Amino acid sequence: MEHKNYSHLCTSRPFENENDLLQMRNMLFVSRSLTDDWHYAHVGELMWGYFMIACHLNPKEHIRLWYDGEKLIGYAILGVDPSADFQVSPEYEWVGIEMEVMDWVERRLADLRKSNPQRWIGSLRSGARQDDGRRRVFLGQRGFRYSGEFAEVNMLRSLDKPIPDVVLPIGCQVRAIDGMGELAARAAAHRGVWQPWSDGDVSDGDYASFMKLPSYDRELDIVTIAADGNIVATVNGWLDPVNRIGNFGQVGALPNYRRRGMTRAALLEGLRRMRMRGMDRVCVSTGVSNFPARRLYESIGFEIMNAYLDYEKT
Repeated sequence: MEHKNYSHLCTSRPFENENDLLQMRNMLFVSRSLTDDWHYAHVGELMWGYFMIACHLNPKEHIRLWYDGEKLIGYAILGVDPSADFQVSPEYEWVGIEMEVMDWVERRLADLRKSNPQRWIGSLRSGARQDDGRRRVFLGQRGFRYSGEFAEVNMLRSLDKPIPDVVLPIGCQVRAIDGMGELAARAAAHRGVWQPWSDGDVSDGDYASFMKLPSYDRELDIVTIAADGNIVATVNGWLDPVNRIGNFGQVGALPNYRRRGMTRAALLEGLRRMRMRGMDRVCVSTGVSNFPARRLYESIGFEIMNAYLDYEKT
């Protein structure tokens, strides 16, 4: 792909509203169609990252967009950890926009540390796929070093392969959530799975906002219900209809229900529904050292295809 020097013609501005989020999503759809399954974030990763910003920070202050005329060509997100993610369209990569992105991230973080040093005291984190050598070199040039603390394996499953039947104890069931009527129970289950991490810091109202995000699909918000009627395992599914690849975002079970087939059931139901929606493959990621999750995914047909390497700048 030809790369031209557009950087001197590009402009940037803060994030404004949901229309910007739709532009970010559509940029990822197109960018993935021009590359592969791993060079760009999946829409599910984008939506979860945005949701965390909306819950804990202000998107207008923590997301910045880059344009060539009216065309969105890149964006950067400064998250709570603090963490920096950036995506630049294929034809605009490595012509100077990444430098502008990181300059903005570091200026913004410096301002935050001045105003609230206790909250922003941690090292700045970012990352790159294992096979993205140029991004890894760039991070090194900007003073980042490989950490490994939050490294992940990236896994893929073809939907051409048979999907095993769901097997659950008597009285249990797996299904999509029952809309807003089940909101409080769904949010409580999320907190039960993910707290005390920041991902679990989600109120009922926050989850109501999550359900209104672009690309959220209630039929892919899968839950496993125990015999007592409580939600005990959850899976968020996301679709990229342009590239026909699904994604499992937040996956987990309440501590007392782990390794009892509850999460497996929700995943299998998610696979079945994604195949019905026209997807031909599904991706999921988990920590390199999260061997129970890796074994679970492998048991239902996922294979490791790549890795996300985490870097930090002290």
